[in-house]
Amino acid sequence: MADPNLVCRLHRSLYGSKQASHQWNMELTTLLQSFGYSQCPHDHCLFLKITDSCFVALLVYVDDILLTGDSTTELDALKAHLHSLFTIKDLGLAKYFLGLEFARSSHGLLVTQQKYLPDILADTSMLGAKAAPTPLPPGLKLSADAGSLLPDPSSYRRLIGCLLYLGFTRPDVYFAVQQLSQFLQHPRSSHWDVAVHVLCYLKGSSSLGIFFSSRNTLHPSVYTDTSWASYPDSRRFVSGYCIFLGSSLVSWRKKKQATVSHSSAEAEYHSMGAAVCELLWLSYLLRAFKI
Repeated sequence: MADPNLVCRLHRSLYGSKQASHQWNMELTTLLQSFGYSQCPHDHCLFLKITDSCFVALLVYVDDILLTGDSTTELDALKAHLHSLFTIKDLGLAKYFLGLEFARSSHGLLVTQQKYLPDILADTSMLGAKAAPTPLPPGLKLSADAGSLLPDPSSYRRLIGCLLYLGFTRPDVYFAVQQLSQFLQHPRSSHWDVAVHVLCYLKGSSSLGIFFSSRNTLHPSVYTDTSWASYPDSRRFVSGYCIFLGSSLVSWRKKKQATVSHSSAEAEYHSMGAAVCELLWLSYLLRAFKI
């Protein structure tokens, strides 16, 4: 029988333990900083090395890393350094990352999720559905009481979760998915029918995505809007904004607010305030890039 007074000292965190993610983050951050990279204070997943001779940015998502820069020598040195520490796998020029697909040309970069969408359609048996021209039927107002309760709400919740992730490259359906996500607790047949309509629209526009022009400027343009008292059940309002750098859309958001606004003007100011906060954060990132 083992001695009950003995304990094991763990020199390396076990995969899946509560401390594993924290230890991995600390280890990777320490090693990158020792190699000359600085952690961006405004996005802790971003590491930068900016000198007179090179610009390299490293973006981390758990154990997936995306590299970009203007110095192949520095990029090769960084990959060799990481390989000596962790035995990494170099996948070459980025074409697919966390469900996002990258297509390059001399005109710019197109980011889509064309491989992710068929999986959603297959999971909901919608591969043979007829395409719809708009994300939502015109004039639609969703209600929490319309229709019968779904016998299995898990399928609705799984579908909305997939559509939320698809919103990274499809801002055209972001408002529709935000509307449908309000009914995850008690979804009804009317909500499912609207979600199916969104899928029909996506099926007919699967090639759409976000385009970043190679001839772009860094002049920001911000647009905000508010739909005052748009929810008939609670009289709350929906606010949203989108931010462009030149002609490229870089940030957008649509949110149902937690409070009831007394007037449309108050709701508009709330939306503008949220957009300004996001714009300030983007300006901090640009300063970190020495722009």
